[in-house]
Amino acid sequence: MEPIKRICFVALMAMLMVFAVDARAQCPMCKTALKSNINGKKGVVVGNGINKGILFLLSTPYILVGAAGFAWYRYRKNGKNA
Repeated sequence: MEPIKRICFVALMAMLMVFAVDARAQCPMCKTALKSNINGKKGVVVGNGINKGILFLLSTPYILVGAAGFAWYRYRKNGKNA
């Protein structure tokens, strides 16, 4: 591996480790928000909204990876037929 690639890889891994701490910190915040807003049916509505938001945010990376995989597949398929 070239030195510049190794430096970029190490820097990327370091940044991912630093920002992963912030990502894990959001779960207790959501849990606290849900617990503080449970008042009969209003709590159910808030809980459903947060759950739908989580599913929406979770679906985005899968859609991007799927689209990139499909584009790669089409590129490889067209390259073999030409």
